Amino acid sequence: MAEAVVGVLVTKLGVALAKEAATFGSSLLFKEASALNGLFGEIREAKDELESMQGYLQRVERFKDTDETTGIFVNKIRGFAFEIEDVVDEFTYKLEDTHGGFAAKMKKRIKHAKTWRRLALKLQQVKRKLRDADERKLRYEIRGIDNDVGSIGCQSKIVDAASYFAKDDDLVGIEENKKRLMQCITYDSKEQSMVATVWGMGGVGKTTLVSHVYNLVKDDYDTAAWVTVSNRYQVEALLKMIAKQFGVKVDVASMGKRAITEVIYTHLQGKKYILILDDVWGVDVWFSIRDAFPTCSGSRFVITSRIHEVASLATGNSVVELHPLQEAQSWQLFCKEAFWKDQNRTCPEGLKLLAQKFVTKCSGLPIAIACIGRLLSCKQPTYSDWENVYTEIELQLTNNAILDVNIILKVSLEDLPYDLKNCFLHCALFPEDYDIKRRRVMRQWIAAKFVREKDNKTLEEVAERFLTQLVDRSLLQVVARNSGGRLKCLRMHDVIRLLALNKAKKECFGKVYDGSRAFSVEGTRRISIQSENIEQLSRSCGTHLRALHVFQSYININLLKSILESSSLLSTLDLQGAQIKILPKQIFNLFNLRYLGVRHTGIETLPEAIGRLQNLQVLDAYNTELSYLPNNVVKLHKLRYLYVCAGGTEFDKFAGVKVPDGMLHLTALRALQYVEASSKILHEVEALMELRTFGVCNIRSEHSADLCNALTKMRHLVHLDIFATGEEMLLQRLCLPPTISWLGLHGQPVKASMPWSHLTSLTRLQLSFSNIDEESFFSLLVLHGLYHLELYKAFVGKKLHFISGSFPKLRILGIGSSHKLNQAEIEDGAMASLVSLMFDDCPELKLLPDGIEHLRTLEDLRLTNTGEELLENLRRKGEQPNEDLMKISHIRKVTVELTKKNIWERIR
Repeated sequence: MAEAVVGVLVTKLGVALAKEAATFGSSLLFKEASALNGLFGEIREAKDELESMQGYLQRVERFKDTDETTGIFVNKIRGFAFEIEDVVDEFTYKLEDTHGGFAAKMKKRIKHAKTWRRLALKLQQVKRKLRDADERKLRYEIRGIDNDVGSIGCQSKIVDAASYFAKDDDLVGIEENKKRLMQCITYDSKEQSMVATVWGMGGVGKTTLVSHVYNLVKDDYDTAAWVTVSNRYQVEALLKMIAKQFGVKVDVASMGKRAITEVIYTHLQGKKYILILDDVWGVDVWFSIRDAFPTCSGSRFVITSRIHEVASLATGNSVVELHPLQEAQSWQLFCKEAFWKDQNRTCPEGLKLLAQKFVTKCSGLPIAIACIGRLLSCKQPTYSDWENVYTEIELQLTNNAILDVNIILKVSLEDLPYDLKNCFLHCALFPEDYDIKRRRVMRQWIAAKFVREKDNKTLEEVAERFLTQLVDRSLLQVVARNSGGRLKCLRMHDVIRLLALNKAKKECFGKVYDGSRAFSVEGTRRISIQSENIEQLSRSCGTHLRALHVFQSYININLLKSILESSSLLSTLDLQGAQIKILPKQIFNLFNLRYLGVRHTGIETLPEAIGRLQNLQVLDAYNTELSYLPNNVVKLHKLRYLYVCAGGTEFDKFAGVKVPDGMLHLTALRALQYVEASSKILHEVEALMELRTFGVCNIRSEHSADLCNALTKMRHLVHLDIFATGEEMLLQRLCLPPTISWLGLHGQPVKASMPWSHLTSLTRLQLSFSNIDEESFFSLLVLHGLYHLELYKAFVGKKLHFISGSFPKLRILGIGSSHKLNQAEIEDGAMASLVSLMFDDCPELKLLPDGIEHLRTLEDLRLTNTGEELLENLRRKGEQPNEDLMKISHIRKVTVELTKKNIWERIR
């Protein structure tokens, strides 16, 4: 994926060239201007060359693994691109180095003139090396490429997943989905044509399922066809294949699209037919061929795809989404494949533990289970032989056993555009089965320049769209969504991660360091440290390194210093969770650093030297021991995200961090959490027009006017957290922006007169220490857009009353530490979408909420430290029906807990 490297570099060069006019206008020395002119000329030529490279690389990407000469040349281009990137990064930093007074600047200018000549000479050398490589291979031309591309039709070279499951008794875990698909496509003369879609990640069994159902129903139709679609399909070739499969008698070999369309249409007119389009990569496939099919009564189309957008082509509810197999199903399939020679297909006792490890490694992916099972069936059923195979997989060595899996998944990877490829490979650097947080990974993509603004979308919007695309392509799995349905936490499937890591290693994108003695960092741009022992790593790092991610709580600080000393071009340093209290001073020499992550560490202070990190965009020091920020933080004019807070996440233990005067200069800030309130800082944040997230602590009554003025200027604000002290502050003074989606108000009394009605975008509301009574709670019922509501030490009344029609979109409701609450009433029609309901530390609540039976969508009810009588009522069994249990019989999960008596019980 060298084109991914070149793509990012072309963007960097464009940014560098944009500085040309301004640079000459401010140049103080003729010599410097002359040297700069030469360097800019070399940059322009490099940019033109790289743009041509990029188009070439996109064409030959799929040939480099099968054509050795092409592979060698592509690797050289990648190396040249890395060399150019080193030049551009050094140039950009020194061009923007404006520290010091007039004399210091003059001295730098004289020194820089020499630097510009050196960098220009370096670019000339790179071009010469490229020309030398070109003599060994004709540039941008590869024999047979055009012919091969032109001949690509609709037959994919992917291994047919259905080939692993030839017999019906070998099919595992498809019964439910088989039933659903059968209902979608079974012929019904009353229905018009219908499109059903089956989607899921590569190798999850889409083709297997559809093939099985197709063989069962195809005889019910007058004619049937199955076509596998290439990701580089051509419309005419696809239509020709469809015509052939449907048995069209006319010779369509020399026909164009329109003629073939008419032939197929005529052939199918008046017939009952079914067409399977397997492995479709884009909705354009369907729209480009659908005119060839008459809307005959009962005609059926089934489309399989890895992409969610394609699944949306289904008519009605005819979408079948496939998920990895459950644990029992995975084990059953593994035994069928690994022990097919055994009549009973059972695993020997001595191999069960190791066999379970293999099954776990496959994470429910049928194609992986089948491939590994097939390999093991060819081995002696001994522990040593099987352990050798497992060790090879652990060492991430691609072998023949999982070659078919790689072929299938590799197509998904190679189809990605270059910027999305970088984002995908970046995700592989997280540890195995690691929960990847949406906001964290998006910030890292932005800092690494994998994301560019496009189509009037911000960097953040583009990054989130990329994340959604990776999910839709089944390359990332969704672990959790927030109450509004937005992506929150993701994970990469182990099998996909294995492929991605092999790709990242081969492409010099990045490597995982696990303490292996055979580890080499040569050429690698990113390293993910997943071992406490970094002694070998510290001896081998160099200036080529761009990102260092640490996933160990303990790290030898002295060895870390040596890595940083040799990695002067580092742009990302993520130390989240590491047990460190002081940052190494070497960090502040990293002129290219754009991301500094020290979240959940013991960092106590930041030095004034942080002002030297002029390119820093992300400073994530959330949940550390910081109590103040140094004065020079205001010099970080490119900073987009600043996260700081002292203490834990409990509302009553939360504290902001003191920030220096001059924060108004950080006009690029989009997130500022959590700062200690003062009149000065509240005046200054008025200038931060780009803020989307703002958190402020220790607000007092005298801050009300300043806070109100500041909020009125934040026209893009989405997330607001206010922690107040004292009860005299009145919320109704605040003019909350209508753009607010997430609001946290802590320590502030909420009155019935609070103006809520204009907050039409509000989806999540957290209130704590707010002294809400029955009247002020009633005023909240106008918030019809809420998805999530938390009241922690907030409700001081005795009765909660949810009237019919209130909170129609609410999915999560949590009531905590309401010591007077003894009654809750839910009218029919209230909270019609509620999924999760929790009462925590409400000791006077001795009865279930009246009307809880009306909450038909409720799936999870948790009662923690409520009245003991309530627990007893739910546990009571006898001859008479338990009315309480009957009221909640529709709720899938009911949990009751009394921590004081160490009682925990899952009622259902």
